Amino acid sequence: MVSTEYSNDSSLRRIRTIADFQFGAGAGAAIFPDECAFQFSTTGRIRQVRLGKERLATVRAQDGRLTLGIAAAERLAVHLAPPAYRVAVQEDVAPFIADGKNAMAKHVVAADEGIRAGDEVLVVTGDDVLLATGAALLSGREILAFNYGVAVKVRQGRGSECFQER
Repeated sequence: MVSTEYSNDSSLRRIRTIADFQFGAGAGAAIFPDECAFQFSTTGRIRQVRLGKERLATVRAQDGRLTLGIAAAERLAVHLAPPAYRVAVQEDVAPFIADGKNAMAKHVVAADEGIRAGDEVLVVTGDDVLLATGAALLSGREILAFNYGVAVKVRQGRGSECFQER
């Protein structure tokens, strides 16, 4: 009989490998510290990664890629130098995006041209303050070229408390 259970060490290696593939070498170690806890599906696959009470990431069942929680996005933002995986928006819409509203293409001031539609991205202000994390609906070039429609479907915003830090 083959066990579908993983040791915490092997789960950590697995999740870090996925992050390195998705965001580049070293991203896995930057996002997922050794103290991570894992939630598994009924089939024994990793579903969620937590650090304390906070969700760092979820592994999507359909493609095995990560969707980031805001805590993981903060860790990734520190690790990746701008403009990697970032979509920068106008200051006047920043509070709305931080509250979880989608980022519209007409409000984008800069975007990493390497972004592909479907990529997990960080939504930031022009001075690189993290507002939210979500999925790009367009490529980086399309985000900059389009003047209408949703550019990033925001999954989780930091909330208005990120404006009191400034």
